[in-house]
Order: sequence, then structure tokens, then C-alpha cells
Amino acid sequence: MAEDNSYESMLCVKPEVHVYRIPPRASNRGYRAADWKLDEPAWSGRMKITAKGKMAYIKLEDRNTGELFAQAPVEQYPGSAVEAVTDSSRYFVIRIEDGNGRHAFIGLGFADRGDSFDFNVALQDHFKWVKQEGELAKMEACQSTAPKLDLSFKEGQTIKINIGNIKKKDAAGAKLRPMGGGLLPPPPGAKAGGVIPPPGGQQTVPAVHTNTAPLLDFSSAVPAAQPSSDVWGDFTSAGSNSGKDAVKSGWVQFS
Repeated sequence: MAEDNSYESMLCVKPEVHVYRIPPRASNRGYRAADWKLDEPAWSGRMKITAKGKMAYIKLEDRNTGELFAQAPVEQYPGSAVEAVTDSSRYFVIRIEDGNGRHAFIGLGFADRGDSFDFNVALQDHFKWVKQEGELAKMEACQSTAPKLDLSFKEGQTIKINIGNIKKKDAAGAKLRPMGGGLLPPPPGAKAGGVIPPPGGQQTVPAVHTNTAPLLDFSSAVPAAQPSSDVWGDFTSAGSNSGKDAVKSGWVQFS
């Protein structure tokens, strides 16, 4: 009942078609348009293809008044309701019904090859859509009956996340950081706290600690002073000499 009350859509309209009386099929090889009287059509008029739900209808109407001449319900295509002839692409055999259970087979022909192509494509597209709708309905039915997968956490359930890759990246970044104070790291092979040797194989000369005691001895006449930790003691000894010796030596006497 839902399909009977559904919207009827228009699939194809051709203003001129021809209907032929056809002889009974002689064998299972199919119908041949050459066996028909193509120059004497039994009827000419307008053809419409409509769709209502899954069904398609081929309607033959008067081109002026629109009065229905014959109608062919089509449940599937290709099928027994519409069959192409074996010797032409412009002619078909359709199965018409009167609504009272009676049916007959008639020949249907198009004057233009493009019109027959549109007729064929309109039926193919409709039943392709019907097939897709049926497959979607089956998928939805299977999904509704199948048990749903529960992916929620149960009470007390925990998960563990491994972030080891992040730690490795941080450690690699820390190795590339420069040393504190802006100094570059020592070259390979250098000992910690060691001194880098000068280039060219030159050896550094150790610093010589000179004794400043002789420089503080102002005169050879002065007896050698006893070792003392006071460096300025020699200046006091020098002050006991005569003034002449101080002038000759060129040093100023400290008071």
C-alpha cells in the first residue's frame, strides 16, 4: 500500500513511437524486426516512462488528447516485460496488460536511434537505483540485528600509555645544548682540566721564579742579612751606610 501511494516520477518522454503487430515467436533465438511490417505500423503516438516505487511503467498515449492506448508494467530490466530484437537497436518487444489479467506482446519502434538509446538508459538507471536501495536496506537490517560493540571502560579498568619515544627525543635534545657560560666543549681526546698544547708542536716554557733578594742588596760592603720573611728589611740595613755611599750608588736614602 505504501508503494501504491508513493509519488510517480517521470523518467523519459518521446513524442513519436510506432507500434507493430508481431507474429508469434518461432524459436528461442529471439524476435527479429525484419519479420514485422515496418512500413505499416498499427499505431503511432507518444510514449512515457514513469516510476512509482520500484515499478516502472511504459505508457503509450495519444499525442493530441493524452488518452492511454496501452500500458506495460516493468518489474525488472532486462526481463520478460521488455526485450530487444536481435537485428536492430531501434525496436523492442514489450508486454502490455489491461489491468484485468490479460496481456499481449507488441512491437515498439523508434524513428531515431537516439530515442531508442534514451529509452534503454532510462530503464537501466531506474532499476540500478532499485538495486542499490535494496542493498542499503539489507545493510541497515543487518546492522540493526547485529550486537553492538561496547568499547566503553568498565568500572576500575585502566589503560597504560607508552610515551618512551618522547623521552628519547628530550634526551637527544639535551645532549645538543651548549655548556654553561657560552664555552664550547673540549675537543675529543682532551683530559678534563688539562691545558690544550699550542699549535705547531711548540712546548711551553715553565715560568722561572727569580729571587728578588740580590736586587735589594744595595752594596757589597753590607754584610749579608739573615734570611727573613720581611723583604723590606734590606732597606733598613742600607740606611746605616754613609751618605757618600748612597750618593755614589745613585740611590736615595730612605728615612
